[in-house]
Amino acid sequence: MNDLAPDEGERLARQLDWNLLRTFVAIVQEGGITPAANRLLLKQPTVSNALKRLEDRIGKRLIDRGPGHFRVTDAGETLYREAIEIYGSISRLTIAVRDIEEAVRGHIAIGMASHVIFPPFDESLRDFSAKHPQVTYDITVATSAEVVGWVLEKRASFGVCLVHKQHPKLDYFHLYRQHFGFFCGPGHRYFGRTDLTLDDLTGEPSVSFSTDQLHDALRPVALLRASIGLDDTIRAMSPHLEEVRRLIIAGVGIGPLPVHVVQRDVRDGLLWQLPPYDDPPEIDIFLATNPASRLNRAETQFIEDLRQRVTALPPAARQFPQR
Repeated sequence: MNDLAPDEGERLARQLDWNLLRTFVAIVQEGGITPAANRLLLKQPTVSNALKRLEDRIGKRLIDRGPGHFRVTDAGETLYREAIEIYGSISRLTIAVRDIEEAVRGHIAIGMASHVIFPPFDESLRDFSAKHPQVTYDITVATSAEVVGWVLEKRASFGVCLVHKQHPKLDYFHLYRQHFGFFCGPGHRYFGRTDLTLDDLTGEPSVSFSTDQLHDALRPVALLRASIGLDDTIRAMSPHLEEVRRLIIAGVGIGPLPVHVVQRDVRDGLLWQLPPYDDPPEIDIFLATNPASRLNRAETQFIEDLRQRVTALPPAARQFPQR
């Protein structure tokens, strides 16, 4: 092939019909005009004319052919290799564009109750963020009632929370069940004792969650607390697990915490579990979504991934231990 000056190369790139290259590739691969025409579903004269036009544009003979004779010239071999590279690039470009179009983008706003500790949820975050690096997140911790309100107002993509009474405008998907136990800190007189009963807790100074009410999400805990006479002994309250834990460890009072969440604190000697041991209050945690919300692809796919992950779990993995 003739070496082209930069302006000639640019002109060729502008004026060259890419279909001529496609036809030339077929001629070389099929080893003749007629089989190439059959492959391309074209008439033989159309393919012959395309070859002639390409040779005129390039300025080199690309195929030596005659009766019983077909040979690709050196120029033809060079052009064939370049053409294959061009079509490979076009193919890769198509895939790249498709991947860009299919890339999951968007922002996910999550409302989360403070005492939600669920490893499969963390695993979903880990895997989803690794798979879709262009997705951003916002996690806000609040009471379960506030989380439900955000989902209703479409301020949150979804909520993970305790549910006392399901709202008719929301959809609920059960994630797991946890058990609440009563605990004391290392300075408490009951720390380390194994001979206690519920009667021993009566009248003890206590701390609790703001939602520990008969009409709220921690109703089972409130019922137990009322039954053992802790209603009139509350010295401090907080909507956040971390602060209730802090109050208990500091010795402000005994109080309820999710058993599976504080197992490490028990092993480390920071907390001690008190009665009841055999039948502690059960609290169910739900994924709350609003069917009226117009979710982006990131929100929709994350919710679906989380549901599938949880559905695939054995029942035991969705039921946290009592002690």
